[in-house]
Amino acid sequence: MARRKQLEAPSVEKLKEIEEGFARETSRLGSRIPIADVAGDAARHADPLPQHLREEQARDKADARLLREAREKGLVVLEIPLEDIRGDALTRDRMELDEEDLAELRRSILDHGVRLPIEVFEPTNPEDAGKFALISGFRRLAAMRELQELSGGARFNTIPAFVREPGSLANAIRAMIEENEIRTGLSQYERGRVAAIAVHDGVFGTVDEAVAELYAAASKAKRSKIRSFALVHEELGDMLRFGAQLNERQCLRIATGLRAGQGEPMRDALEEHRVSSAADEWAVLEPLIVAVEEGERDRTRGGRPRKAVTRSAPVQLANEVTMEKVKTEDGYAIRLRGPHVNDEMVELVMDRIKFLLEEI
Repeated sequence: MARRKQLEAPSVEKLKEIEEGFARETSRLGSRIPIADVAGDAARHADPLPQHLREEQARDKADARLLREAREKGLVVLEIPLEDIRGDALTRDRMELDEEDLAELRRSILDHGVRLPIEVFEPTNPEDAGKFALISGFRRLAAMRELQELSGGARFNTIPAFVREPGSLANAIRAMIEENEIRTGLSQYERGRVAAIAVHDGVFGTVDEAVAELYAAASKAKRSKIRSFALVHEELGDMLRFGAQLNERQCLRIATGLRAGQGEPMRDALEEHRVSSAADEWAVLEPLIVAVEEGERDRTRGGRPRKAVTRSAPVQLANEVTMEKVKTEDGYAIRLRGPHVNDEMVELVMDRIKFLLEEI
């Protein structure tokens, strides 16, 4: 067991030595102790502003935070140069702009400016789609560009816009459709056309998927009709000059004819006739549709069954020639259409095909 050390009181000499050492150390610090310096330094760096200015600073910080959050959510309106916006980065659902309506919009912008900002997003491929790609506001953007061209002034060089983050092309197309459905209704053909093109561009795998996603808020019956309108564009889109002017009943009747195998006769008829109006175009198609409708009403007439025909999606070439593959029960065909297609071109194509087939 350890022995405890007995404490002894210091001697008089030892106490004197301790006091002298303490006096030497404190004399080096002067008359101020360190804690006083710390307190003084803190006082010098304290906020000297009065209460009302400190409150204003706090409000500014809160406003900056709210602005940052609003910007992140796409709720801040920015003035974007027209030259930075691509209006056709997305395939537009609207095919035609009414000139009278556009003139009214131009006058309104001249008098009051753009009342409702457009919507854009920053594409992942700005080298192809532009710095900003348009989601909604096609008419407003078109009117501003016309005013810029007419005036040449700086007033029409920019347009107010919300910068959105749709997350995907599908969401961007859906937002575009919803905006047009709310503000100005599209034609039936335009509704089907945008769904068919979204499939062709690879945004969706099938027309059914495209219609279900793009028109999710529509009723089941309306989505069924839009699928019929998409069929009209898929089969005749490269031939119809006035498709946007077809009404709902006409579109549905054309779809019925297409499902009955009248696709090729319709294409042939449209190619053979030069039409200059929507009425002329309908007059070319209607007899073929009536023949199908009468056949459905009287199936006892019999007749030869129609051959099944399938076609690939049309391929648009740079020289305005459209090329597609046609498959029938008898074999395959390559179909060329366009203003520049003639006998000489077809002969050249056939010679080239012959050369390729002989090399196989």
